[in-house]
Amino acid sequence: MSDTPVEAPVDKPAVPEQRSYSGLFLALLGVAVLAAIAGLAWSYHLSGRLTNAEAQLAQAQQSNQKLSSALDETNARLKVTTETLGHSLGLTQQQLETRAQQLLRRQEQQEAEAKRLASQQAATDQHVSSVSSDVSSVKTDVGGVRTDLTQTQSELKNAESQLQTMRGDLTGANTLIARNHDELEILKHKGDKNYYEFTLNKGQKQAVSTVSLELKKADVKKSKYTLDVYADDKKIEKKDKNLNEPVQFYTGKDNLLYELVVNSVDKNQVKGYIATPKNAPVPVSTSGQS
Repeated sequence: MSDTPVEAPVDKPAVPEQRSYSGLFLALLGVAVLAAIAGLAWSYHLSGRLTNAEAQLAQAQQSNQKLSSALDETNARLKVTTETLGHSLGLTQQQLETRAQQLLRRQEQQEAEAKRLASQQAATDQHVSSVSSDVSSVKTDVGGVRTDLTQTQSELKNAESQLQTMRGDLTGANTLIARNHDELEILKHKGDKNYYEFTLNKGQKQAVSTVSLELKKADVKKSKYTLDVYADDKKIEKKDKNLNEPVQFYTGKDNLLYELVVNSVDKNQVKGYIATPKNAPVPVSTSGQS
């Protein structure tokens, strides 16, 4: 065996791991520096805003102090004025406050009254407007009625002009007669006399106006008839009278002239009317009266 000593192997240093740790440290250091710079910048910004806010707050406090001083001064002046006024009027503070409340209540009442009057005025104006409208409508209606009345009067005059006059069997004077129901209505509208329509059957005594009538004969071919009139406990015969002939007779204590006109002659029946003066007595039953 050889006596030459064998050298032990020498370990080399781990250089790469040291360099890796150094780079990581530098990176962390850089991030810390950047964060510090950003923090300083943000702190500076916040400091500026805080300073501005403190300045505004100081200004507001100063304004509030001025307003408070002015208010205190005003209250002091108002108190002095109130006390002076109270001494001038001989009133205490409580009396002044009571008077002030009374004045306030009076003012509120006046305002409420003014609102009420305004509301009433509005309602009145609306009512007046409605009444004016109604009056205009009534005027229009009245105008229409006047027109209708004028037209009716004109038609009535025309109808009257067409009425026939006949000579009475007693007086011999001409008198207006109605030949049918429509013409009788025209005579009724004239209002000169009272009119009572009747229908007489042969052999039946019938009350008409204040007298009684009894048909004795009806001649259809010759349009003649005969009847008896019972008035004032007397019987008056009217013989062979013509159609539409005014048959006259006197009756009553004032000897009033009545007229009887027959418009229709049928077998055993006649139809017509009796005309009496306006001042003649009115029968108890006036179903046939105008």
